[in-house]
Amino acid sequence: MTYDPNNIFAKILRGDIPCKKIYEDDFALAFHDIQPAAPVHALVIPKGEFENHAAFSQKASEAQLVGFHRAVGKVAEMIGVEQGGYRLISNCGVNGGQEVPHYHVHILGGGRLGRMVARD
Repeated sequence: MTYDPNNIFAKILRGDIPCKKIYEDDFALAFHDIQPAAPVHALVIPKGEFENHAAFSQKASEAQLVGFHRAVGKVAEMIGVEQGGYRLISNCGVNGGQEVPHYHVHILGGGRLGRMVARD
């Protein structure tokens, strides 16, 4: 997969498309999902051209890796899901259900969540 600089998250990072921002620092931007799948649903995206988790884990600097994961933890606290519990999801590739080719983590919470993966 090649990074597409015109994907929606790249446009949000550039400020071409607005978002309902929760948090931003040198390493990450967090915002509310426009189609929430839980009572509380935020997205955290790293600043940089990373297609998916594999690209991020291989290409990001140590500072980017640490900064991004600290941002995820900070956002979970800020949106109030830390106490009751929450789920982190990062879809990777076609079989993983990734829809936007920019690495991102979903933070879902705000109530009891169902099964992680539906079983037939």
